[in-house]
Amino acid sequence: MKAHLVGAWLHGFVATAFVLGLLVGSFLNVVIHRVPRGESIVRPSSRCPACKKPIRPWNNIPVVSYLALRGHCRSCGARIPARYPLIEFLTACVFAAVAWRFGLEPEFFVWLVFVSLLIAAGTIDFDHGIIPDGISLGGLVVGLIALPVVRFSEGVALGPAVLGSVTGALLGAGVLWIVGFIHARVCAAFGRDFDHWPGEGESYPRPGSLDYWIWFPGIGFGDVKLLGMVGAFLGPVGVLETIIAASVLGLGVGIALAFRKGARVPFGFGPAIAAGAFLVLFLPEWLLYPA
Repeated sequence: MKAHLVGAWLHGFVATAFVLGLLVGSFLNVVIHRVPRGESIVRPSSRCPACKKPIRPWNNIPVVSYLALRGHCRSCGARIPARYPLIEFLTACVFAAVAWRFGLEPEFFVWLVFVSLLIAAGTIDFDHGIIPDGISLGGLVVGLIALPVVRFSEGVALGPAVLGSVTGALLGAGVLWIVGFIHARVCAAFGRDFDHWPGEGESYPRPGSLDYWIWFPGIGFGDVKLLGMVGAFLGPVGVLETIIAASVLGLGVGIALAFRKGARVPFGFGPAIAAGAFLVLFLPEWLLYPA
C-alpha cells in the first residue's frame, strides 16, 4: 500500500512538472523570438507577429490553443508556426523527465533552469547563429553559485561542490577555445579565408588585438561560453561527455547536410551542445558506460 502511494505521488509530481513545462515553454517562445531582436521579454504582452494584435489569455494556452485555432491567428488568420507548440511540448517533456530523474529535491529546480537555458540557446543558435550572453553567461552564474549552494544544503562539502562547478566551466570553455584558437592559427598560417573571417579587405587578427584571442573561423565564441555554462552544471566529467556527444551529433548533421542539395551551411553548434548535454543529464550510467 505504501509503495502504491509513493508511485501515485511520483506520477502526480511528474504530471505537475509536465504542466509547468508547458507554461515555461510558452515563455521560452517569447525569449527565443524577442531576445535575438533586442526586444523586451516583458513588454509588450504576447501578440501576433503578423497583425500585432494582443493575444487574449484564452487564445494563449500552450499547445491547446494552437490545436483549437488550427494553427492560425484568431484575429487575422495568419499561420502560426508549428514550432511554437513543439517548443512548449518539448519543454513539458523535458521538465517531466527532470521530475522523474531527480524527484522533489532542491536540485530539481536548478535542473529546470538548466534545461530551459539549453532549449533557448539551442533554438536561438539554430535560427540566428548566435547564443546571447544573457543565456550563456547568466546560466554560468547560476551554475557556479546556485548549484554548489544547493548541493551544500544537501550535505555536500561546499569546497568540492564549488570546485566541481568551476573546474567544469573552465574545462568546457577551455577545450573549445583551444580547438578554435589552434584552428584559427593554422588557417592564418596557410592563408585560408572564410566568408566571415577575417572579412573582405581585412587582414588576419594580430596578437595585440582582442579578435586574435576570441574571433575564430567555424567556431563562435558563443559556443565557448555555452560549454562553460554546461560545465558549471555538469562538472568536468559531464562536460567532456557533452563535448563528445555534441561532436558526434554535429558530425552526423554535417554529413547529412553535405548530401542534401541546397542545404545551408555552416550551421550552429549550439543545438548539438544542448542535445549532448541532455543525453548526459538523462541517460543512465550503464548506457553511457556499458560493461
